[in-house]
Amino acid sequence: MGTLYKALLLFAMNWLDAQLTILWVRLQVATEGNGLMARILSMGETQFLGVKLFVGAFAAYVLYRCAHMPLARRGMKLVLGIYLILMMIHVATGFSTLGWQAPETVVAYFTSLPAAFLASLS
Repeated sequence: MGTLYKALLLFAMNWLDAQLTILWVRLQVATEGNGLMARILSMGETQFLGVKLFVGAFAAYVLYRCAHMPLARRGMKLVLGIYLILMMIHVATGFSTLGWQAPETVVAYFTSLPAAFLASLS
């Protein structure tokens, strides 16, 4: 996967995370987990979205521009992994909001996929 693609994926997941966070907070089914971002969200959705997108764009740009450094490559993998987990949490929240009574089943399924994939390779 190319460096530019990873940076764009990081920014896209950051944007989706921001949009879903606003939705869950509006529907009163979740709260912002980051204390600083929760304070910014309490100031308004526009401010929250602006700060979130700026931080995400800055992180994606820095990791893209420094991709020649091993630390930046590992950082990109780490951040993409964290956002993948966040997306699974958003999916579970969505299922729960829609009335599905077993969102933990979805999270358990998705978290078992990497191990199942690796097991299929051996």
